[in-house]
Amino acid sequence: MFTDLPLLSLLIWLPVLGGLFVLVYGDKNPWAKPLSLLIAVASLVLSIGLYTGFDSSTHQMQFVEKMSWITAFDINYSLGVDGFSMPLIILTTFSTVIVVLAGWDVIKDRSNQYMAAFLIMEGLMIAVFSALDAILFYVFFEAMLIPLFLVIGIWGGPNRVYATIKFFLYTLFGSVFLLLALLYLHHVAGSFEILDFHNVSLSMPEQIYLFLAFLIAFAVKVPMWPVHTWLPDAHVEAPTGGSVILAAITLKIGGYGFLRFALPIAPDASMALDWLMIGLSLTAVVYIGFVALVQTDLKKLIAYSSIAHMGFVTLGMFIIFRIFANSATGNGAELAIEGAMVQMISHGFIAAAMFLCVGVLYDRMHTREISAYGGVINTMPKFAGFAVFFAMANAGLPGTSGFVGEFMVILAAFQADFWFAFLAATTLILGAAYTLWMVKRVIFGDVANDNVAKLTDINRREFFILATLALIVLVIGVWPAPVTEVMHASVEHLLTQVSQSKL
Repeated sequence: MFTDLPLLSLLIWLPVLGGLFVLVYGDKNPWAKPLSLLIAVASLVLSIGLYTGFDSSTHQMQFVEKMSWITAFDINYSLGVDGFSMPLIILTTFSTVIVVLAGWDVIKDRSNQYMAAFLIMEGLMIAVFSALDAILFYVFFEAMLIPLFLVIGIWGGPNRVYATIKFFLYTLFGSVFLLLALLYLHHVAGSFEILDFHNVSLSMPEQIYLFLAFLIAFAVKVPMWPVHTWLPDAHVEAPTGGSVILAAITLKIGGYGFLRFALPIAPDASMALDWLMIGLSLTAVVYIGFVALVQTDLKKLIAYSSIAHMGFVTLGMFIIFRIFANSATGNGAELAIEGAMVQMISHGFIAAAMFLCVGVLYDRMHTREISAYGGVINTMPKFAGFAVFFAMANAGLPGTSGFVGEFMVILAAFQADFWFAFLAATTLILGAAYTLWMVKRVIFGDVANDNVAKLTDINRREFFILATLALIVLVIGVWPAPVTEVMHASVEHLLTQVSQSKL
């Protein structure tokens, strides 16, 4: 049904143009929110067409579109998806629907601008995941930050200016190095096509410099320690929708960048510097886990836990070289990359749900301080059930999606080095510690004060949002095959690329 349509262009430009329409004509109009929801749902339906029409038996790019854009510099409007990008696009469209629903009653000031920002951001993020031309990728990579910058800067908390400037400076710093790397690769390859970059022969010094440029650009996005400090500030000041998109999608662009650029373009440098990536990843898992344990702000705690969980993503991507050295088969390497991808998808749903739960509490009491709560289960039993479930998923409870990706990476890490697996597995203890400590202080016990006693339970809209996320987290937890099968061919092809030296 969808195979004859330019699906990727529709997915990019429908929310962008729809968002612009809502922005211009939706001021104080009652149809702005319903139209925004309609556009977001239509984008989700179209993205499901990517899944149903996707051929999981091949690593080749699918739904390819290509036309000349800037002829003088051989820059093309080139789009396509594979097993890495397609699941992330579906995560993007789903998250946008959730964000529109979550802000339905909460955002009262300039709501059309709020909805328009997220619709435009959706299209730009889908473009990042589907761009096959390096300049096209870079343009959308930068442009997607503008709506998020405005969302935090306009609808954020009292320190939003500080948070947005810090966010802007960190991401701009990384993007400069990305642009330099892409321009050098064009000089070598004679093309801006990303797939052409994968085939160029590069010396070790060239690969090292390119890898470091990619590392700076994408480490800020993940974010990896020690360039992670912008994330807690951005989360604390962002409105709930901003935190959802930031955690669910924006962080994943960093992981996607390593898969699309760093590993296939500079495999020898990736192998030579795998110790650095493994060290930074394990630092995020262990050290940031302890940092999360002492947080007093709900959003900061979840933000730090996101950094720790994303450490599994980069760990899974870079332990593959140690697995190659220690194992005669590549099964462990496949498990590591697929585990990293599953972790990205799973974290997108769980982190979104956690921030939505904080948003529910904040909308009622206007505070994120853990000490302000206590005994919420007595006045909000339905909400408490969801909050505890998502907290358990965040801690990696078996049967939830939070367990699957981490378990796959830990299992693969055993084939690389026992101590890598041991340190990574500490997240099961640290994650349970800071998550259960938060749940105990917020959800359980006697009613702490009069404000908690006056809380009202979630309404039908909030129940629908949280129930949908809970169902997805459960389904992926007990049946991850629909996620892993679509990426298997792409994983095998990537491992073939990184195992072949370019020297």
